[in-house]
Amino acid sequence: MKKIVIALGGNALGNTPAEQLELVRQTAKPIVDLIEAGNQVIIAHGNGPQVGMINLGMSTAAEAGAIKSDMPFPECGAMSQGYIGYHLQNSIANELAARGIRKTVGTLVTQVLVDEKDPAFQKPSKPVGAFYDKATADKIAAERGYTMVEDAGRGWRQVVPSPKPVDVVEKDMVNALVDAGFVVITVGGGGIPVVKKDGRLVGTPAVIDKDFASARLAELIGADMLVILTAVDRVAINWGKPDQKELAEMTVAEAERYCGEGHFAPGSMLPKVQAAMSFAKAGGTAIIASLANAAAALRGESGTRIVK
Repeated sequence: MKKIVIALGGNALGNTPAEQLELVRQTAKPIVDLIEAGNQVIIAHGNGPQVGMINLGMSTAAEAGAIKSDMPFPECGAMSQGYIGYHLQNSIANELAARGIRKTVGTLVTQVLVDEKDPAFQKPSKPVGAFYDKATADKIAAERGYTMVEDAGRGWRQVVPSPKPVDVVEKDMVNALVDAGFVVITVGGGGIPVVKKDGRLVGTPAVIDKDFASARLAELIGADMLVILTAVDRVAINWGKPDQKELAEMTVAEAERYCGEGHFAPGSMLPKVQAAMSFAKAGGTAIIASLANAAAALRGESGTRIVK
């Protein structure tokens, strides 16, 4: 039996509640495959599209007078944890029941400590929300004061600060629930970012990268493996070029070299590789793989392993 942290991308969860629920029903199947095999599974997920849309919707409602003020970003993150967590726990629980597996699935609203002096606060870089064309993005930037950037050739999006995770506030609760046999959904969207001020935890407007938060959580709870699920079967160098090469395994040193050579796109594969490197440095095994081939990746038949 292995303790496995699985990180799901927010972009894989759909753009509407109906679309998300349908996608998550399919997502539940390979996750339950791992549970059925006897593993302790902890699930993390992104929320970039969802938290941005919640934030934009609340801002629009405030401008229309439907609510009295904008919703702060930490609260938008908490809303996205509940919204996505509900769909995940519902779908995973239903899939477990369909297979006759008696396990309870729960979503834990999770705070993640960041350093208020993190330089990321001075340089917003984390894409959130919907994709726009250049003209629409410029209009939103002018009207709302958002920072908008082009995101990996897919369109223009808002960016917000993305500080590195320092600690997971509820890590002991995660471990207690996992040890008691529960399937836990946690650090949703990278966790709700909080800083320490005068001995108190205070929410701060940012979005923590879910891959870095998942790697930090995996290290803190003593997980055996970190599995980062994405849209491709394996990490590749020279992506999209005639000499593209898929990698079955990378050492940390090789991964660092490939990152330095610019093989991985920021906001896409780069944070996944960096998070995997972080966990591997701590002594764990990290895998980047497609959702459909998650079980095969654990057997070494798919995916890319990053080892120390």
